[in-house]
Amino acid sequence: MTLYCNETHDEERAFYGINHAKLQNCTFAGPADGESALKETTDLEIERCDFLLRYPLWHTDRATISECNMTETCRAALWYDRDITVKNSELGGIKALRECTDMYLENCKINSTEFGWFCHNVKIKNCELISEYPFLQCTNMKFDGLKMNAKYSFQYVEDVTLCDCELHTKDAFWHSKNVTVYDSVVSGEYLGWYSENLRLVRCKITGTQPLCYAKGLILEDCEMTGGDLSFENSEVNATVLGEIMSVKNPVSGRITADRIGEIILENQDSTCEIVTMKP
Repeated sequence: MTLYCNETHDEERAFYGINHAKLQNCTFAGPADGESALKETTDLEIERCDFLLRYPLWHTDRATISECNMTETCRAALWYDRDITVKNSELGGIKALRECTDMYLENCKINSTEFGWFCHNVKIKNCELISEYPFLQCTNMKFDGLKMNAKYSFQYVEDVTLCDCELHTKDAFWHSKNVTVYDSVVSGEYLGWYSENLRLVRCKITGTQPLCYAKGLILEDCEMTGGDLSFENSEVNATVLGEIMSVKNPVSGRITADRIGEIILENQDSTCEIVTMKP
C-alpha cells in the first residue's frame, strides 16, 4: 500500500482515483476549499484523519475508516459507496451517508440531518445518532445498541432488525415493512402508522396514538406509557404488560393487557378480541 501520512490537502480531488492506499493523520481543509478528495477510489485504509471539506468519499469500494472526524462542514461525506467499515469515528454534516451498500458502523457518534437514505445491507452497532430524518427507504438493516434522537425516522424501510436500542423520535416506522424490534425503548408520537408486519418484542413504548392503520402488527410482552387511542384501524395481536391508556377501533386480532383505561369501539365490523387480565 502507498502510505500518505501527516499531510494537509485542500485542492480539488486531491486523491482522485487512488487504489491500495493508506492515509494516516491527514487533514482535508484549507483556503482552496476543494471538493471530492477521495472520489472513485478502492481499497483504502484511513486512520485518524480530519475531513472538513465536502464530498470526500463518493464511489469508494472497500475501505476501512477508523478514528476519523468528519466535521459539520464535511457535507455528504459517504455516497454511492460499497463495502465500507467505519469505527470509532465522528460523522457530522448533512447527508453523511446515502445510497451505500454493505456498510458497517461501530462505536461512532453521528450528527447528521437526512442520514442514511436509500441504503442497503447496513449494520450499525453501539452508535449514537442525532438526526432529523434518518434512514429513509432503506432495506436489509441491522441495529444493535443504537441510541438515537430524531424526528421522522425509518420511513418506508424494509427488512430491518433492531436490538437493545433507545429510540427517541417524533414518529418512526411509517409505511415500514418487515421490521422487528427487540428489547428496546421506543419513545415518540404516532409510532408505526401504516406499517406492515411490524413486530415489537419486550419493548417499552411511550407516546400518543401509537400503532394505527397497521397490518400484521405484533406486540409481545411490551409495556406502553401514554398510549392513548392505540391501534386505531389496525390488524393487531398484542400482549401488553401493565396498562394501555386507551384502545380505539382495532380492526381484527387480539389485544391482551393487565388493564385498559378506555375502550372505544365505533366500528361495528371489528373482530378484534380485547382481554384485560386484572381489574
